[in-house]
Amino acid sequence: MQKPTKRRFLTLIEGFRNARILVVGDFILDQFIWGRVDRISPEAPVPVVHVQRESFMTGGSLNVANNIRTLGGMVYPCGVVGRDLEGRMLLKIMRREGIDTGGIVYDPERPTSLKTRIIAHSQQVVRFDREKTSEISKDRLKKILAFIRIKIRECDVVIIEDYGKGMVQPFLIREITALAKRLRKPVLVDPKDKHFSYYQGVTVITPNRKEAFDAYENGRSHRDVDVDDVGKGLLKKLNLKAVLMTLGEDGMALYERGGPVTREVYDVSGAGDTVIAVFALAIAAGASLQEGAWLANVAAGIVVGKLGTAVVSPDEFKDAIFKTP
Repeated sequence: MQKPTKRRFLTLIEGFRNARILVVGDFILDQFIWGRVDRISPEAPVPVVHVQRESFMTGGSLNVANNIRTLGGMVYPCGVVGRDLEGRMLLKIMRREGIDTGGIVYDPERPTSLKTRIIAHSQQVVRFDREKTSEISKDRLKKILAFIRIKIRECDVVIIEDYGKGMVQPFLIREITALAKRLRKPVLVDPKDKHFSYYQGVTVITPNRKEAFDAYENGRSHRDVDVDDVGKGLLKKLNLKAVLMTLGEDGMALYERGGPVTREVYDVSGAGDTVIAVFALAIAAGASLQEGAWLANVAAGIVVGKLGTAVVSPDEFKDAIFKTP
């Protein structure tokens, strides 16, 4: 298959405005503390950060939702927050960013997941997480499924964003997969390395290299295994339509059932949320899997140059397409 023309890419990007995506996964509040380092602490060999400002952003599956919203798609995220200050802050940010809040389920028995990053001189000094990762109760999952059963009918694609915080469980995946299959909706999963057995029969998974190799090797130390063997092996093992594997600075590779291996070269380090968001938007806009992979790789190439949880604007995306050889 020949690479589509730039006109085709731009047409697909315009089509993002008609896309409707359901995002199911772990909600996280991202906190950034920005400062500078002038000295090392006399108490221990660690930098002393003089705090200058702080900011909060949507994280986890909500970063995927924000990527979709920024590129013009309609997104319906579904997840759990605690009845706490962080949960209220997350709700406020979602409203400010124009992200639908109808899929929020409150759980007074667990805190809202909070990731705090301390940044000095454009470098991350340390990150600390405050969270509870035990499984969300069945009662909460039933409320989540009630929302999914309503929204999935008006959506084009379902994304399951698994950050391993207790939201994504076999029961939930089975219910979503069965419903999506009946309604002929593709299900894309950004996986967690310990949960690969959950994803049997979904449409596409988007693991990074380490996650893919760990799943293929079943937790054993990596042998001298070719990356293509891993991609094709997961495709068969999980009965998928495709595996889109992100390879860091080596770009990404698409493995399709009965199709060729497609490779893309832009660095995708740390851009997994953007990859799955753009891939889903492209499919919703009528792209083939290969076209979706090409677009996702271009978008990821933009995001890796940004600090923190970042998104791509439509203008940035179109400019990058024009500059692509």
